[in-house]
Amino acid sequence: MTKLTNIGLQKEDSQQIADKLNELLANYHLYYQNLRGFHWNIKGVNFFQLHSKFEELYNTALVRIDAIAERILTIGQQPLHTFSDYVRVSSIQEAANLSTDKETVTATHQNLTVILSLEREIMSLAAETGDEGTVGLISEDINEIEKTLWMLNAFLS
Repeated sequence: MTKLTNIGLQKEDSQQIADKLNELLANYHLYYQNLRGFHWNIKGVNFFQLHSKFEELYNTALVRIDAIAERILTIGQQPLHTFSDYVRVSSIQEAANLSTDKETVTATHQNLTVILSLEREIMSLAAETGDEGTVGLISEDINEIEKTLWMLNAFLS
């Protein structure tokens, strides 16, 4: 029995990376759903600005969710695909009844901080195991998240 996946990675390494990617997938789903709620429920003087920004962020999150799930499949593993699994695995919590600019932007910042930390962990693990495809996927997202966090910090200051 071969110890390599169809793309030449160690199966054991790929399983470890897939576990972390599934954790990322779960967190992205909760982040996405929180953003949808913020988009729908935002109120106040920053309504127009934040309504559009939350839509932009959840559309980006949706693309990332698909890319993460496809990467899990590419490395020969199975992505989580039930919301109960996402809630169970995610560190991000559901954000209910938030509607002001400060609380929704703060929650978004906190959610992205969780995702960023997890992505740095995944990138390190992927680099150690020679999984350059995962490194590339995660590296691109880290750059975007760091920029978004800078913007959120500017809004909150």
